[in-house]
Amino acid sequence: MAFDLAADLAARREQHRYRQPVIQDGPCGRYAVVEGRRYLNFCSNDYLGLANDPAVINAFQGAVADWGVGSGASHLVCGHQRPHQQLEEALADHLGRESALLFSNGYMANLGVMTALLGKGDAVFHDRLNHASLLDGGLLSGARFRRFAHNDASALRGQLQRSDARRKLVVTDGVFSMDGDVAPLSDYAAACDDNDAWLMVDDAHGLGVLDAQGRGSVVAQGVNERVPVLMGTLGKGLGTAGAFVAGSHVLIETLIQFARTYIYTTAMPAAVASATLVSLSKAREEHWRREKLVVLIQRFRAGAAQLGFTLMDSATPIQPLLIGADQQAMVLSQQLREQGFLITAIRPPTVPDGQARLRVTLSAAHEESDVDALLAALEKVGCRTSDVGR
Repeated sequence: MAFDLAADLAARREQHRYRQPVIQDGPCGRYAVVEGRRYLNFCSNDYLGLANDPAVINAFQGAVADWGVGSGASHLVCGHQRPHQQLEEALADHLGRESALLFSNGYMANLGVMTALLGKGDAVFHDRLNHASLLDGGLLSGARFRRFAHNDASALRGQLQRSDARRKLVVTDGVFSMDGDVAPLSDYAAACDDNDAWLMVDDAHGLGVLDAQGRGSVVAQGVNERVPVLMGTLGKGLGTAGAFVAGSHVLIETLIQFARTYIYTTAMPAAVASATLVSLSKAREEHWRREKLVVLIQRFRAGAAQLGFTLMDSATPIQPLLIGADQQAMVLSQQLREQGFLITAIRPPTVPDGQARLRVTLSAAHEESDVDALLAALEKVGCRTSDVGR
């Protein structure tokens, strides 16, 4: 049979890589409610604790009353409402860019950018650990597709020097979603400057978290003016939904004309844009959220190291515990769930073979006592480096 789907599913189960959604019966926040039980939630990307913030909720509810629950059309037909425009202008101002453009989600933003800017005769260069949406955007663009070793600026420079492409676009995450480490953006920018290339940064996991005002990786590393294409998402640090691309007027006008994932999809609800205006302001002004995150991150890393865990090289809220074997990661995730903690086991193909992990994510919604409780639970279930492969 040409489409033996059941065999494919069975094979994935045997590999301990079968995935299913966990139905949540409560809002995103410090706690998750699943099947009537409350868990401390250590696997959301709500880094600043804004997804269930009362002021953000009030802004959303008020905007629903004013603008309805749907935009009704794409931006270029009649779906671009005043809150969309206000949010685009606020994002551009916040990030020191001439313009910004909203997309329905980060996946569509990344596909839209690369398919609009690149084609045959061009080349795109990817960090090996880039997010799937970046990789897919590069593959769909029709450009020559190149990958370089993770965070290796010298490898990138060599590839750029050997390329004779018409346009050369270097693409990287600002903060890598599965490892939590950051890209060496200054070195990448230098390689681009020397080889007539553009740098695109997906800062989905840096926006709101890095820099004193939450402006993300490119500002924190002092390369904002050297990154022509900046993508960010609204559903992580800012707590709402959607994404944007920020850059020059010419870049944004180009995307409006040629980015199919922008042109041919319904605009996000205006109420989401209105809520994001409030969460953006809170992310910028409420410095205590980032300060609290720093304390929680340091507390967790110190405790996990003392227990003998293998930590990744991360100073961000993404704090994976490297386990190795897929089955072992699944077992430990379930054992933690029995102790009252929701933590996802990340397995291939999301991460490389042999690098399954528990992806612990911290939020300003957490308390220090939550971190201490998690560390106690980890010690109890025996999730140590020495347990890998048992």
